[in-house]
Amino acid sequence: MERKYVIGIDYGTESGRVLLVDVETGEEISTHVTVYTHGVMDGTLPGGKRLESDWALQAPQDYLDVLYQSVPEVMKASGVDPKNVIGIGIDFTACTILPLDEKGMPLCFDSDWAHNPHSWVKLWKHHAAQDEADELTRVAEERNEEFLSRYGGKISSEWMFPKILQIVNEAPEVFEAADLFMEACDWVTYCLTNHLVRSSNTCGYKALWNKRSGYPDHLFFKALHPRFDRILETKMRGSVYSIGEKAGELTEGMAQRLGLLPGTAVAVGIIDAHAGVPAVGAVHPGQLVMAMGTSTCHMLISNKGRSVKGVCGVVEDGIIPGYFSYETGQVAVGDSFAWYVDQAVPDYIKKQAEAENVNIHQFLEQEAATYEPGESGLIALDWWNGNRSVLVDATLSGLIVGLSLATKPEEVYRALLESTAFGTRKIIDNFVEAGIEVNEVFACGGLPQKNKLLMQIYADITNREIKIADSTQTTALGAAMYAAVAAGKERGGYDTIIEAAENMARVREETFIPIPQNVQIYEKLYKYYLELHDYFGVENKKLMHGLKKIKHANVEDRISLYH
Repeated sequence: MERKYVIGIDYGTESGRVLLVDVETGEEISTHVTVYTHGVMDGTLPGGKRLESDWALQAPQDYLDVLYQSVPEVMKASGVDPKNVIGIGIDFTACTILPLDEKGMPLCFDSDWAHNPHSWVKLWKHHAAQDEADELTRVAEERNEEFLSRYGGKISSEWMFPKILQIVNEAPEVFEAADLFMEACDWVTYCLTNHLVRSSNTCGYKALWNKRSGYPDHLFFKALHPRFDRILETKMRGSVYSIGEKAGELTEGMAQRLGLLPGTAVAVGIIDAHAGVPAVGAVHPGQLVMAMGTSTCHMLISNKGRSVKGVCGVVEDGIIPGYFSYETGQVAVGDSFAWYVDQAVPDYIKKQAEAENVNIHQFLEQEAATYEPGESGLIALDWWNGNRSVLVDATLSGLIVGLSLATKPEEVYRALLESTAFGTRKIIDNFVEAGIEVNEVFACGGLPQKNKLLMQIYADITNREIKIADSTQTTALGAAMYAAVAAGKERGGYDTIIEAAENMARVREETFIPIPQNVQIYEKLYKYYLELHDYFGVENKKLMHGLKKIKHANVEDRISLYH
């Protein structure tokens, strides 16, 4: 019998990766990366129009380029016969949304709309809809909407409806011109299949949808804004398909473009971080997966569906069918390390790194590793792009306490590493306090593969063993696994994601074990972190909120704010 293969397409923040995988063993056969030509647009549009603070847009053509460039490349490099490729799976950043015209094409493709920022893709880290998110939360609280408890009692500015509401408020003409609003992952699925399908995964976590009751009642949307009345039957129409199902089959035209066969199964899309869960074999209750990159997404599998403060969502059958899946997250992890390296590291550090033929991150890591916990005298809050969990407040900002004239760059770097681990500890403790078991912790993504100090710090601060994904392309592998399930056993795939995980998931033998002496010191430092967390994030959040208002105000308003 000929070997069968599946393709996983991983759409990240800066690039898209295509991975060809052996269905039987999970062996990664070939891979190719296409960097987004337009990257993240947070300063200007391609035409030069300036964007306001907290905006983050992307160009949908970049997503198509990933398909057109990387899929043919992996097929060419592998030499695999297209007839043996049985499925395609897609994972994507979320909530990443775009408005479409009546032909299913992005509004920004039309020159009449390209000048308007609201016609482009709003990336997951577009945080300019905080006021709209607060309004959604307020209306839901006033109406005692049941769904609010599934999202920790607060709606995030990153999600679908706050972003659409921002369009209504700031560019109603774009809202009226849009025939549909879709998650980017569902749009790419549509491009591949010509079949309009929404993912239960993205709808459940980012669009207030529930397996048992669907979306909130239309009266909630009407109360939110008159233009939202009947939005579910119009601009949010489309059947919701369960994760692991087949969204459709590859069209003739797209098959020719990609070098595959028409009729190839295409899986329902999944959030990028979530795809890493089955890829490390975490398909049972009590298993928590940290997808660590520019940000971190924490996914916990449980057999209990409960309301937990500060979660991004709890969705039945959300990631692993048959269980409840909780999502929490930290908005800036790798991004905070990169900010420091790019914006604040002195020249002498850069020269020393160059002399040792290592990059600046590697150099700072090796220098920071010479310090014992607490030796830097620093504590940082990991809110450099706001707080997703457990405070759900995009207006909060980063903080470092303990700086002095003697503070070294590697000490600051270590404090930033530690701050993200403290943030994860807070998230885990939040679950445990709510009666949700956390028995096993896995880490996947780019950071665990290349930063051993970071992972040891995580083990010490959480006082838990950390298991590391063996694949450097975990999310793409997970997407490929869902493709194998979409194809089904009859075509050479699997009937469930649990079966796929048993055969295709990969975890390293090496793990990170807590060091008892470090654990004791970090327990004391964690108490300081919690004091800062509650002081600036709960009791006196007006301080950070106020600073941000002053920053964004014009001169006249800035003067009035001071008074």
